[in-house]
Parts: sequence; C-alpha cells; structure tokens
Amino acid sequence: MTNPTITRTVGSLDVRIFQDRAESGAAAARAAAAALRTALATRDEARVIFAAAPSQRETLAGLRAAEGIDWDRVVAFHMDEYLGLPADAPQRFGRFLHDELWDAVRPGTVHVIDPAAGSARYAELLARGPIDLVCLGIGDNGHLAFNDPPVADFADPLAVKVVELDDACRRQQVSDGCFATLADVPERAVTLTIPTLMAARTLVATVPGVNKKAALSAALDGPIDESCPASVLRTHPDCTLFADLEAYQ
Repeated sequence: MTNPTITRTVGSLDVRIFQDRAESGAAAARAAAAALRTALATRDEARVIFAAAPSQRETLAGLRAAEGIDWDRVVAFHMDEYLGLPADAPQRFGRFLHDELWDAVRPGTVHVIDPAAGSARYAELLARGPIDLVCLGIGDNGHLAFNDPPVADFADPLAVKVVELDDACRRQQVSDGCFATLADVPERAVTLTIPTLMAARTLVATVPGVNKKAALSAALDGPIDESCPASVLRTHPDCTLFADLEAYQ
C-alpha cells in the first residue's frame, strides 16, 4: 500500500495526491471497498452509484479485486447516460460498467438507465432508499455526472433530468477516445443531479491525468459555485478525492 505524496483538507474535503494514476486509483478502490463493507456490516444492502469513464478504470479494477464484499447485497446504479445512442452502442455507460465491473462482481441488483423509460422512473428507483456510496470523477470542465456548468444547479429540485451537453463536455468524450469525432457525440443526456449525488453518505472521487488539471484547481481553490460544479464536493461531510500528480501540479 502506497502512501499519498500530498494530503490536504479543503473545506470538509479530504484530498490525497499520489504519484501516478495507478496508485491513486488503487487507493480510491480501497476507500470505496471499505465504505461498502461498512454499509453491509450494518444494513441489509448497500446502494451505490458508479461513474462510467476512462478515468475510473483503475478504481473499478481495484473494486473487482477487493475481498470481503458481499456483492449479492449491493444495489448498483450509474449516474448518467447518453440520449440517442443505440441500445448496443459501445459508448453506452451502462455497457461500460458491465464490462469494467458488474459482469465480474455480479451485484444483486443493477439498475441501468433506460433513456426510453424517462427520468422519473430512475428517480423513483433511487428514492427507494438512501445511497451509501458514490464513486465519481470530475469532468474536464468541472462537471459532476453530466451537470455541466451551464446546467448545474446545487439546489436542483429534480433527482434526475435531461440536459444539453456543452461543447467542452462533448470534446472530452473525443479526447477520451470514446468517439471518433465531435459530430458523433450525442448532444443530450440523462443525468443524476448534484443534490442526488451529494445526498449519499460517502463520496469517493477519482481524478487522474493532466487533462483534469484546470478543473481540479478550480474545484479545490476557486469559488464554490456552479461555474465549477465539482467545487461543491468541498461541502460534503464524507468525501475523499484521489488524484495523481499530473492532475494536481
């Protein structure tokens, strides 16, 4: 187990910086696994929301290998999904999570966002109980889920909503290798809102890579407002952010 190179506290946010993305992802996975074990030790089930993005691969790999988690008692959700993609499109976030985690660990229940079913249906599934853990990242534009700066609302009355994706968000999907061109990236998506994510008991954020540098700086040291949605993480009572030196320095 590698210790962080840099640690700091910003507001109530615990920040841990590691040498590289492998170390930061492994540490995030350990924190997420610990939160799952704690939830399962005291409750019949653990309800978890997962981000789907290349930045999360190391964390998801660590969770695949984690011991002592009764995945049969885990209820899994994800936090966003494109509108307009075929059900079998490789870019669908539900498919990503099946490939990277769910097919390996087999959660007892998996709730995949079905854009055709509407936002209200997914909101109703989320409302059936408290969320124990959110594993999330930060977008290149500072977004959480698909709450880009133009649509982010720290007091959003909705739990799930349809949004227009801003150009910076759509360009990230190309730079991440998910789409060949900007024209291929959908313009609309379904997203869990910021209050939905912030209501979880524990948040574990994984933020690797040089492309996250500006967003991470704004999230940690800028104002807490919707111009950088991730800045709200500084107000959560139990959030730990794991990053590498490329993202931090």
